[in-house]
Amino acid sequence: MTAPDCSNFPHQDLVSLADWTAEDIQRVFSVACALKADREGFNTLLSGKRLALIFEKDSLRTRMTFDLGIQQLGGSAVYLDHRHERLGARESVPDMAHNLERWVDIIVARTYRHRHVAELADHASVPVINGLSDLLHPCQALADLLTLHEKWDGQLAGKKLVYIGDGNNTCHSLLHAAPKLGMHMTVCTPEGYEPNFKVMESARDAARAMGVSLEHTSSPQEAATGAHAIYTDVWASMGQEDETEERAAVFIDYQVDEDLMSYTDDAFFMHCLPAHRGQEVTAGVLDGPSSIVFDIAENRLHAQKAVMALLLLGQSAAPATTPELAEVNA
Repeated sequence: MTAPDCSNFPHQDLVSLADWTAEDIQRVFSVACALKADREGFNTLLSGKRLALIFEKDSLRTRMTFDLGIQQLGGSAVYLDHRHERLGARESVPDMAHNLERWVDIIVARTYRHRHVAELADHASVPVINGLSDLLHPCQALADLLTLHEKWDGQLAGKKLVYIGDGNNTCHSLLHAAPKLGMHMTVCTPEGYEPNFKVMESARDAARAMGVSLEHTSSPQEAATGAHAIYTDVWASMGQEDETEERAAVFIDYQVDEDLMSYTDDAFFMHCLPAHRGQEVTAGVLDGPSSIVFDIAENRLHAQKAVMALLLLGQSAAPATTPELAEVNA
């Protein structure tokens, strides 16, 4: 099988999808589908490339899929455990970047503070991928949308994606990407848990440019009406454990259950996992026929392989900046 075209990709890093175009995202889908279709055929595509995994947070899907992904393409990975010593505590983030760029070819960072991922990208001469920060989760959004791309035979335009729950990092990255692909999007949150204002404004600009709707509501039933895909996430993310009881009381009316799914247009159910049955989603929905959560989990592998291939082989120009995000959560 012919190797996918990874040349002339216009980005060096994946810190945010805010500055990625629809064409950039579609390139990821194209390469991911090619790599997925022939899982053994490209085992030298990134031969000899070395990946550094810097993780402040626990992980199953992100760590496994990046580690296995680089191996399946002929490279190797080294894991740096920063769960007990945060980035910047022992050594400055710029100094870490300058060290790592001498030893490895690409870096994935899973951090609490978004600015630490941005600092790594600013100072490292090798590609940096945001494996999750408290602001954004771009790799998850790419896997989510790749899965819908597969389910709908590439026809994302005109579909309605509804996100219900906390306006968190996953929600933000979906907002950065879905409207650019021509999808209508509705975000449904309780008061006080809305997405970041600057992220919403950026998404509104993209939605206006594409002629699609972007709405916010506090009514799950209103949001779910006519939806083609319903997405939710945990009510308390890592780092918010002390808010678990408080959030459970706030979000109880935002549970995705069978009744809420009945308002949709035979929608797929989506979740980035891990999920808590009986909290943000019922077992009947999570384990039911509309659920595509494990398809999404599998596609983390293929989407991230595509991102690594594009960033490493793309001969990219200097990355674009996103000043609207530079000061967020600094």
